[in-house]
Amino acid sequence: MKPDSTSGARILSRKIRVNILLIMGLFLSGVHASQSLAQEVEILMSPTMVSSIPENERVVVDTRPSWEFLLGHIPGAVNLDSWQEFTHEINGVKGLLKDDKAFISQKLGPLGFSSDKTIIVYGEPDDPWRTDGRFFWMFERYGFEKVALLDGGFPSWKRAEKKIERGRQNTIAQSKPTLNRLNLNNQVIADKLLINNSFSSNSFTLIDNRTRKEFDGATPYGSPRGGHIPNAIHIHWPEFFQADGNLKPLPALNLLLKQNGIRPDREVIVYCTGGVRSAMAYFVFRYLGYKVRNYDGSWWDWSRSSFPVEVWQKSSNPNQRTVTGDEKHALRGGVDGRVY
Repeated sequence: MKPDSTSGARILSRKIRVNILLIMGLFLSGVHASQSLAQEVEILMSPTMVSSIPENERVVVDTRPSWEFLLGHIPGAVNLDSWQEFTHEINGVKGLLKDDKAFISQKLGPLGFSSDKTIIVYGEPDDPWRTDGRFFWMFERYGFEKVALLDGGFPSWKRAEKKIERGRQNTIAQSKPTLNRLNLNNQVIADKLLINNSFSSNSFTLIDNRTRKEFDGATPYGSPRGGHIPNAIHIHWPEFFQADGNLKPLPALNLLLKQNGIRPDREVIVYCTGGVRSAMAYFVFRYLGYKVRNYDGSWWDWSRSSFPVEVWQKSSNPNQRTVTGDEKHALRGGVDGRVY
């Protein structure tokens, strides 16, 4: 793909970013950096970069409500306005991603998806759930190897004065074997057992991307227990973005992670309520070169389990915390330095 006049600096910054992360990872861990840090995949695209990809070599996915799609969308885009269509509920846990290959092929094949095309996802920056991030993660989970996000969503496309198409999408006739080569990517998904086992090995950095009130114990979405996974770091997902919906500049992102003690040599697990808001955080960490997993069950799942929950409680000690759970675990860390 030939870069546009604005993408040269972006590509250069990606090379600089990768080199910095590699050096930091080697310095901090004393071991070889993960191969994922060295990948040269442009997953954040400008409108001009999207336009430069021939239409027969891309699938542009509009994740906004269907009525917004009808009023205007990127030419040739397909509308996937419900992330829930790709999920199922198991034992009361909502938001779990379907991973049946026949379902994936049946759902995406008629829309022109194939393993050799670039998938570009976009949405609305003011969407409080940023479902375009969920679809980005979903496509990577489904094994698509060329997935990108439009920086700034549909407003950035309009600001760039690109052509806008109106009306319904057209289905594309595809042969049945189109998606047969896809292999589910198990390296980008987490579950409660993986997280519970990580407490003893201290092998992951856990990040909670919900609001601060939810992190502290509020349950606005019907979870049976409030709080957060022990030792999780709180970063509300909008902190990664500017007011216009574009991703913050690289120095600002690195500073945010540094302030929260997040290191590039540690694998990251992100979560929220049902793996939607955290999927946007997943995208950001992918962009920065981290090895990262999204927990699709998230708080809907964890709060129904017997695994421990950490709740911040008001007391004379502002750093006081309480861990509750039916199972005993030795959990180290936290600002008060106590062991539970």
